[in-house]
Amino acid sequence: MTNYSPRLPIDDALPALLQALRDTGRAVLQAPPGAGKTTRVPLALLDAGLVTGKILMLEPRRLAARAAAERMADTLGERPGETVGYRMRGASKTSPQTRIEVVTEGILTRMLQSDPDLPGIGAVIFDEFHERSLNADLGLALCLEVAGALREDLMLIAMSATLDAGPVAKLMEAPMVTSDGRSYPVETRWLDKPLSPQARRLDALVDLVVQADRDTRKIGGGILVFLPGEGEIRRAAAQLDGRLSGDCEIRPLFGALPFAEQQAAIQPLKHGRKVVLATSIAETSLTIQDVRVVVDMGQARRTRFDPGSGMSRLVTEKVTRAEATQRQGRAGRVAEGLCYRLWTKGEEGAMAAFPPAEIESADLTDLALELALWGAAPEDLTFLTPPPVGSLSEAQTLLQMLGALTADHRITAHGKALSKLPLHPRLGHMLLRAGRPAAPIAALLSERDPLRGAPADLSLRLDALKNPKGFAARHRFQLNRPVVDRIKAETKRLTAYLDKSAPDHTSDLGPAAMAALAYPDRVGQRRKGDTPRYVLSGGKGCVLRPEDPLASAPFLVALDTDGNPREARIRLASQINHAEIRELFADQLNNVSLCSWSKRDRRVVSRRQLQFGTVLLDDQIWKDVPADQVAVAMLEGVRDLGLRLTGAAARLAARVELVRAEGHDLPDFTLTGLTDTLEDWLLPMLSNVRSAEDWKRFDPLPALQAALSWEQTQLLDREAPGGFKTPLGRKIPIDYSGEIPEISVRLQEMFGVTRHPTVGGVALKVSLLSPAQRPIQITRDLPGFWAGSYEDVRKDMRAQYPRHPWPEDPTEADPTLRAKRRK
Repeated sequence: MTNYSPRLPIDDALPALLQALRDTGRAVLQAPPGAGKTTRVPLALLDAGLVTGKILMLEPRRLAARAAAERMADTLGERPGETVGYRMRGASKTSPQTRIEVVTEGILTRMLQSDPDLPGIGAVIFDEFHERSLNADLGLALCLEVAGALREDLMLIAMSATLDAGPVAKLMEAPMVTSDGRSYPVETRWLDKPLSPQARRLDALVDLVVQADRDTRKIGGGILVFLPGEGEIRRAAAQLDGRLSGDCEIRPLFGALPFAEQQAAIQPLKHGRKVVLATSIAETSLTIQDVRVVVDMGQARRTRFDPGSGMSRLVTEKVTRAEATQRQGRAGRVAEGLCYRLWTKGEEGAMAAFPPAEIESADLTDLALELALWGAAPEDLTFLTPPPVGSLSEAQTLLQMLGALTADHRITAHGKALSKLPLHPRLGHMLLRAGRPAAPIAALLSERDPLRGAPADLSLRLDALKNPKGFAARHRFQLNRPVVDRIKAETKRLTAYLDKSAPDHTSDLGPAAMAALAYPDRVGQRRKGDTPRYVLSGGKGCVLRPEDPLASAPFLVALDTDGNPREARIRLASQINHAEIRELFADQLNNVSLCSWSKRDRRVVSRRQLQFGTVLLDDQIWKDVPADQVAVAMLEGVRDLGLRLTGAAARLAARVELVRAEGHDLPDFTLTGLTDTLEDWLLPMLSNVRSAEDWKRFDPLPALQAALSWEQTQLLDREAPGGFKTPLGRKIPIDYSGEIPEISVRLQEMFGVTRHPTVGGVALKVSLLSPAQRPIQITRDLPGFWAGSYEDVRKDMRAQYPRHPWPEDPTEADPTLRAKRRK
């Protein structure tokens, strides 16, 4: 094997790695950042003659892919594009002589989908696999299936910069080779006490960078500062201007930066000191020369997808211990170094050990499309971390709305066309449906917002793209020119793609309609009320700032939100009208007839509606609703209002329960039993009942009577008759609601009765009433009453009711309800 200069730590592990590949064709290489694995391993494979065909190495970032190819080419004394080349979206340098090709991860997926057996490829290397990007996880799963079914000779290598490489080695059934690397000691300095909740973290970081510059001027070397994102980098650069030593040059480094500026941050200065303000891009993928000091803000920005809201959002989180260690190691590459951390040593113990795999928290729409194109369910492939069921289901539902998947999750012709586009399927769908006019919108929605402090309206951004200078002169909003330039470049690329693939395809759709094609689940309808709250067609809710000019829009498309799962705040939107929604989604509109109980209105409400998801496009009263549907809806109203029995219905229920308690086969007429069986006995009687007032007037007695068979009614009348027949022939209802059956009857009507009335062998409780219908005696022994206390009652009542008969011997008197005539 050729001895490359200078010698790197990974060189000692290469013999074991090559032997593992000779033995099994697979290996997992664990080596810390700076060991040299990215540039040495592909060259060692090529030099050893182990690979027939091309060596493909995957890098998670464009900058890292290009930088790795250039370093390897330089090692061979060549230029990129000869033995070593690179390929990524929008940039490529390869030739027929290229044997090592460094690609971004999405390129491998496209190659596999086009030719699953990877013709001409002898080895695939997954660099920086510890970052657990979604594309790397998918690429490895697909390569493992290809190697098992089509290409036993395909060599697979996963390289990780952290010590948690064991699980991937087990997944690949591959030996693990470890390189200890080489680094110089790094002194770590923590804060003495935690930052107060009121402290501005970025201000504290800037102060720490100034302190680090002052403390380390004597040891020299560059300072590498880790921040979560571009916004923090630009604000920190502005605050540091003029506060550092005179020979310091501030260099930003983040993924969206132009390549020339990225290169300037990586390369050492000829004179002076470099202060690189970088995102996590500088943790492992890149070697930034001459760095001896690291200042770590302790934060990282990650994309989180919430299946409950169907939205992704960038969140700023604490770094993990593994990420902090990788950042610290950047200070010990060339000599002893220093690492300043913007947290205390005690806070470090609460950090997570490793960052989560992207598949656990990302939008899985691309993954769902790739799986459908591959023709496999997720359980058919060997994933290190299986995709979450909820997130994958949300993604498949969206793809069905876009027409990319069938109901059984098979890919459609439109889905195949979407898979070929280097865009999220949402934006690809818009581009294919709307043509060239949609290119600026697709490019804009792929980037960060080019306007700061502007209202949510999409049209403002489109105006800014057409004439940035004129827009800046007319508006006070801050325009991010680098973002505008990137959007314009992407617009040209997408337009060129359309000109090549579908030159005649265009449409006359407006911006809002085009945006709705990409976001059919985020067409929003304003709710009633002063606050501009919207219900989205996908069922979620969001809100605009009250002062936003779009706040009065009846309909809009929410293109970007803060992702809050409870009620997301809209950051970017476009107003759409009723007619556009009906025209765009004619095949997805539902005519719905609703007949339901309204708790708010306390009545059955019947409507005919035209719905797009949960957005209501038309709503009219349903006048000729069938009676059976009214009854079903009212049944819910009965459950809401409650079932109460009074009068004859209550007495009937009490009779049934009395006889049922004796072991007879009768239905359960308790309130609980009746409520549980409303469909059986009450539903047929509710067709004319529509409101709480109707229910209040409703008599349930006929429904209860109908619930009893003829045999059961006969049994009930025999065991617990409904009434008592007085000597005058009147039928008085018997009340069974108490412990003892009871009747109430005028005393004079019981004259001549010498045996106490009974029911089922039980003496009735008899309330004897005065002529004014007031109880004057309650007895269960009428003969005893006549013989005993009747005389006292007679004396009292004769004075009060002199016109009514009060005979001395009531047992011999005739029953009557008449009074004596006045003289």
